[in-house]
Amino acid sequence: MDVFSPKERLKKSLHGETTDRPPVICPGGMMNAAIVDVMNKTGNVLPNAHHSGDKMSDLAYDVFENTGFENFGIPFCMTVEAESLGSTIDFGTLECEPKIRKEVFPSVNDVTFLSPDAIGKTKRGDAVIQAIYSLSKKHEEIPVIGSLTGPISTSASIVDPMTFLKQLRRVRETSHKVIDYVTEQLICFAKHMADNGATVISIADPTATGEILGPKFFDDYAVFYLNKITDAIHEMKIPVIVHICGDVKMVKLQLKKLHCDVLSVDALIDLKILKNELENIRTMGNLSTYLLQFNNSESVYKNAKNLLSKNIDIIAPACGLSTSTPLNNITAFTSAVKEG
Repeated sequence: MDVFSPKERLKKSLHGETTDRPPVICPGGMMNAAIVDVMNKTGNVLPNAHHSGDKMSDLAYDVFENTGFENFGIPFCMTVEAESLGSTIDFGTLECEPKIRKEVFPSVNDVTFLSPDAIGKTKRGDAVIQAIYSLSKKHEEIPVIGSLTGPISTSASIVDPMTFLKQLRRVRETSHKVIDYVTEQLICFAKHMADNGATVISIADPTATGEILGPKFFDDYAVFYLNKITDAIHEMKIPVIVHICGDVKMVKLQLKKLHCDVLSVDALIDLKILKNELENIRTMGNLSTYLLQFNNSESVYKNAKNLLSKNIDIIAPACGLSTSTPLNNITAFTSAVKEG
């Protein structure tokens, strides 16, 4: 019998308190666990659930019920923010997640600033907010994680990404203005999530890597704006998870400056070493999603047990799950963690 409810265990882990075992979660957004096996089993499917609060909450419950992950994680993609700020979206299929079809602006110099709270006022933004409210009211012992696409990635989803990355170096003042605008929009969206029952906010910023930005621009842009969002969410009394993709070796000094409660990283990073190097930081992750998709359940189980031995605070997939990941591999993963 579990000592803590899933919500209690996650909250204690986020704050560095002692628990019976680490939580095992999948936050939604970039790390979406609405896999084909679950959708075929339950009949609640994507892309329908991207557009309806009721359908979104139903599918989030299906994921929780069938995978063993100890949370609800929504939305199921990284396009809500970009669509709300003007970009065109391909909503994909049951097997394929939504993608940006066309960024709305060719350059940071062309960005039109919408009024505050643009995301929460759209149909899709409202669907996310309604789903969080419904899940938090119906299942009080299960944590609801509201997932945000980070400020750099969202900016690169409304401005042509290749142009945007060049302009971070060449048009710095305007680039800062655009990212600050996006950051304020994300803060407003996070507030809606918090006000409607989100237990945690998870921010994934896959464009904000050391490999893409380099240490200086990672510090100037990624750390600065991630901290601005994190500080605002902390004022709402909500903890924050930040996920950074790629090899973080060249930005370890900058990672120490992040204000988040927990840092999540890719599978190529040894979290035991990272935890020792960054001292007081709490860590989340980082079972390979390639392993989850292509290996057998016995291998998944063994690797999950290895993660448990590394004193990681929260166990989770390392990055975005493929929708074709077998359900039995995910349940092998979550079962290994729950057994302790």
